[in-house]
Amino acid sequence: MDIIKVAFFDTKQYDKLSFEKFGKDINIHFKFFETKLNEDTVDLATGFDVVCTFVNDTVNKKVIDCMYKRGIKVLALRCAGFNNVDIKYAQGRIHVLRVPAYSPYAVAEHAMALLLTSVRRIHKAYIRSKDFNFSLVGLTGFDLHGKTVGIVGTGKIGRVFADICSGFGMNILAYDKYPDKKLESNNFFKYVELEDVFTESDIISLHCPLTEDTYHLIDKTAIGKCKKGVIIINTSRGALLDSDALLEGIKSRQVGAACLDVYEEESDLFFEDNSGHILDDDILARLISMPNVIVTSHQAFLTEEALENIAETTINNITEFFNTGKCVNEIQ
Repeated sequence: MDIIKVAFFDTKQYDKLSFEKFGKDINIHFKFFETKLNEDTVDLATGFDVVCTFVNDTVNKKVIDCMYKRGIKVLALRCAGFNNVDIKYAQGRIHVLRVPAYSPYAVAEHAMALLLTSVRRIHKAYIRSKDFNFSLVGLTGFDLHGKTVGIVGTGKIGRVFADICSGFGMNILAYDKYPDKKLESNNFFKYVELEDVFTESDIISLHCPLTEDTYHLIDKTAIGKCKKGVIIINTSRGALLDSDALLEGIKSRQVGAACLDVYEEESDLFFEDNSGHILDDDILARLISMPNVIVTSHQAFLTEEALENIAETTINNITEFFNTGKCVNEIQ
């Protein structure tokens, strides 16, 4: 097999370590670019066989046309989601490969870590103790045991999160457009309608993909149906949650807390050090300023195991396609 040349966009140091580890003995040459892929940077991919992208790279019609004209055959996504790619337009032009699963435990465990941090005020206690302030005033939390959690999306990550919640003795409701009745028959959780998730849950955790149907799945109307003081967790895709509605829900005390690893306007902010800059996004700035909001920068996937799985699967996808002309993980 000839050397396969891969243009690797939105590179971080942890990406290079894992991809170079799995690619060193294969005829794959990576050119790592720190910039994100978009209409202004796509020319960097000239002369390459494959373009490798992540969640905040832009792969619209213009970018696809540029890649196609340059003879690029494959777009290798090193992630499961593909809402940033115009899949319909890519058909017949480039082959889009993805990583359908890496470590569901990484994301599910991070969701629970956010929840525990929020309800037990761990982030506040940590900051206080740094100043040798050991007062317990204002740190009262509540037991998760006996609380009702509503899980939207029962794929691999949603199932692992449900399993974790079960270990805490929580009552589990679930909604999925394509429910797996075997899980329900095993008393793992109870499938209900989405509206029931809103009205009956003390905590709602989102684990579904972003599609036209799920865009702003939780909006002003949905928040209005929720229990007063509901906690919302989002470790999936930012645009599942209407940020304006969330902010208003927090201000009105309808939403008791929010745990966010994703944000719908994150593409120019997350994964970068913006500490020396004024944040132009007023909604995100307000959310971060709220004492009952925890924001992490799309790091739920970031474990050693997940990074290795992503690198290995992406490289296997590329080699499988160039060896056979097809790939089991191609998006059709």
